[in-house]
This record gives sequence, C-alpha cells and structure tokens, in this order.
Amino acid sequence: MDTSLILASLLFLILGTGVGFFVRHLGAQKELKERQGKADEIIEKAKKDANDIKYKARKEAKEIVAEEKKDFEKEMTKRLNDIKGQEKGIATKEAKLETKIEEHDRMIKNLESKEEEVKNARVRVESEIDKYKRRQEEIATRLSEIASMTKDEAKAELLSRMEEEVKVDFARELKRLEEEHKSTAEKEAKKVIGTAIQRFAGEYVADTTIGTVELPSDDWKGRLIGREGRNIRAFEQICGVDLIIDDTPEVVVVSSFNVVRKEIARRTINKLIADGRIHPAKIEEFHDKTKSEMDKELLDLGEKAQMEIGVHGIHPEVLKLVGALNFRTSYTQNQYQHALEAAFICGSMAAEMGLNVKQARRAGLLHDIGKVIDASAEGSHAVIGADFAKKYGEAPDIVHAIRAHHDDEKPESVLAHLVAAGDALSGARPGARKAMMESYVSRLTDIEEIVNSFDGVSKSFAISGGREVRVFVENDRVDDEQTVMLSRDIAKKIEEEMSYPGTIKITVVRETKSVGVAR
Repeated sequence: MDTSLILASLLFLILGTGVGFFVRHLGAQKELKERQGKADEIIEKAKKDANDIKYKARKEAKEIVAEEKKDFEKEMTKRLNDIKGQEKGIATKEAKLETKIEEHDRMIKNLESKEEEVKNARVRVESEIDKYKRRQEEIATRLSEIASMTKDEAKAELLSRMEEEVKVDFARELKRLEEEHKSTAEKEAKKVIGTAIQRFAGEYVADTTIGTVELPSDDWKGRLIGREGRNIRAFEQICGVDLIIDDTPEVVVVSSFNVVRKEIARRTINKLIADGRIHPAKIEEFHDKTKSEMDKELLDLGEKAQMEIGVHGIHPEVLKLVGALNFRTSYTQNQYQHALEAAFICGSMAAEMGLNVKQARRAGLLHDIGKVIDASAEGSHAVIGADFAKKYGEAPDIVHAIRAHHDDEKPESVLAHLVAAGDALSGARPGARKAMMESYVSRLTDIEEIVNSFDGVSKSFAISGGREVRVFVENDRVDDEQTVMLSRDIAKKIEEEMSYPGTIKITVVRETKSVGVAR
C-alpha cells in the first residue's frame, strides 16, 4: 500500500513536473514571440527613422546644392556682365583708336599732298625765275636793237610784244579757269539741280506723277474712303499709291512716282466703280486681276516694239519695261514712241556708216528703260537701265551704249555715240516735247531779266524757245572788245542761276549808226 502511494505520488510528481515544464515552455514561447514582435517593431521604426533621416539628408543636400548653384550662377552672371562691360569698353577704345588712326592717316596724306604741292610750287617758281632771267636778257638785247628804231617801229614792236604776252596770259588764265571749273563741276551741278528742283519740282511732279479718275457722283468718295477709312487704307496699301480725295467735284487723284503702279491703281478704281462693291477683299481681287492684265499688256507692247524695229531675242522682263514706257512722258513726249524713234534714227545712222543696223536699233529701243524701273534702285536712269539689261543677258556693247548715252560713262564705241545722238535727235524734233506754258514763260522771263541786269545792255530778246538770246548794247558804253567778255559773263550767269535743257546761245549785237544828209 505504501508502495502504491509512493508510485502514485511519483507519478503525480512527474506529471506535475511535465505539465509545469510544458506551461513554462508555452509561456516562454509566448514571451519570445512578444519580444520578437517588439524587436520587429523596433527594427521597423529604426528603418522608418533611417528613411526619414535619409530623406531629410537628401532634401537638405538638394537645398544646399541648389543654393550653391544659385550663388554660383549669380557669381557667373556677375562675372559675365563684368566681362561684357570690359569687352564693350575695349570695343569702344578700339573704335576710338581706329578713328584716331584714320585721322592720323588722313593728316599724313594731307601733309604728303601739301608737300607735293610745295614741291610743285617750288619747281614752278624756279621755272618762272629762269623765265624772267631769260626775259631780262632778251629785253636788254631788244633795248639795244630798239635804240636804232624809229618811233613807229618801236611802237609796233611794243604792241606786238604786248599782244603775244596777253595771248599767253589769257591762255594761262583760261586753263586755270577750266581746271577750277572741273574741280567744282560736281558742286555747281548739285547747286543747279537743287535750284531746278525748288523752281520746277511742283510743276513737274504734278504733271507726271498723278492720274485722275472721274466718279459717277460725289457719293462714291465716301464709299472709296469706307467706314473709318478702311477702304482707302486698304487701297493704298494694296496698290502702293496715294489716293487723294479732296473737294474737287466727282474726281479723285491717284499719285505715285511709279507710272505702271499708278495706272494699275487707276484701272482698279474704274473696275470697283463698275462692279459697285467696294471693300478690302474686292480691292485686292481687282488689283491682282488688273496687275495680271497690265503685265500682259506691257509684254504685248514690248513685243510689238521689238517686231516693229525688226529685232528678236529680248528677254520678256526687259520687254515689259519697254511696254511700261508707254505710260511715261517727258515734256509731254510719250517715251514709248521716243524709244521707237530713237531706235529708227540709230538704225538709219548705222546703215549710213556701214554698221550693224539691228544692234543699233536694239540699243536705241532699250536706252531709256531705266526711267520705268522702281525708284528704290540707285543711280541715274542710264545706269539703272544698263544694269537691268546686263542682268537679263544683253550684249556688253548694248549695255555700254545704254549706260553712256547721258555721259554717266565715257562713250568708248561708235554705238554709244549713235545712241546718244539718236536720243538727242528724237527729243529735239520740233513739236516732240512741249514744256508746260507757265514754266516756259517763266524761263524766258528769267533769261531776259538776267541779261538786262548787265550794264550797257539796252534790250534783249529770248528767241527759239529760249535756246538763243539776242542782246543789244549801247554804243557809247560798250566797245567791240567788251562785247566778247559780255557774252561770256552773261552765259556764265545763266549757267549759275538757271536750270534748262540743252544749250543757250548768247549773241551780243553792237550797232554803229552813221547819218549823212544829201543837199
């Protein structure tokens, strides 16, 4: 019995120990899991804290980099501005230095020129001294000879010597005046042109640069202007002309230096009036249509002229300019007809001289095409026309003849002289050119006023359309020798104070009257 109890007690003890161990084991595992979870939380929190620290560090690093970059850019901008300022200062100094160098070079050239002039003057003085020494020796020799002459012989010899000396002095003075005139020719020419522009520009511009369009009624003026000026602004911008609408009844004026553009604008207005609708779109439509028609018309006129003078192969663009001459006049002479006349005249002269007739006609036809080329081109109409002809394949002889027909280039061929002569002959034909009556009368009056301003002139008459002046002087105040100088002085004053085409011939007449009475 005691043994059974002992065994039972041992069994319960073993079971209790096992259960206790198992319970402690479960508790230990639970505690282990709890600690593992806390450890994981701590690790996760540590990772999160590490990421936050890393993010903040990156953000701070970016801010530091951005701030450093901004400071660097500011510094670089400042340095670049400083460099630009220095470069600008250097460029300014270089420009000033170049200017000073140029001034220095000019001064050196002036000094060299003056030195050359001094040398030349010294040579001339030495030459004059030698001349006078020889003259003294001649005089001494002649004095010894004259001593044996009679009074009349000595007088004749003296007059002969004086005449020779006067001729020499006159020739020297004439040469000096010619050289002086050449040196001041350009200046005087500009002065004459300026005077001519002041006196005749208004008349000339009004006569050659405007075209009038008749309107059915004055109501059309308001329609051409449009609401708030919309139509007239569009018209002027599209057509490239000025449209003048004033108080003149039932008339508007188109103004432009370009004769073709002026004619296109005038025809455009007529089309607008015929259509009855006026607005910017219609203006552009009719302008483009009229321009196309005008190009065809100009080409047809050019081809007609080419066929009429018997030449071929002229470029279409050049032929258009020939056709455009039909809308250009000079002293009321139609320049298209003038070109044809000049062509036929050149051809006739070439035939008489045994030269190439077709080449002469071709040059005569094209000599004035520069007159209708747009005003933006630089140079005289002869130079502009020659450059245009060269551009479109005309032969060098033709180009030179066009350029030289007004002495813009020295004529170096017979053809150039023929074209200049043909141009002058066509313009000088009686009735070919008619100046406006007001300017014509004004020119004659100015000529007579200038002539009558000289002492000793009793009366004067401008004849032959102002190309010749007859001057009558008083016998007792002007002798025969003075009439020569008077004609030269009158011519010089007319040249200085007037602008006129061609030349003016001054004839001074000194009448001698003798009265006899038969008893």
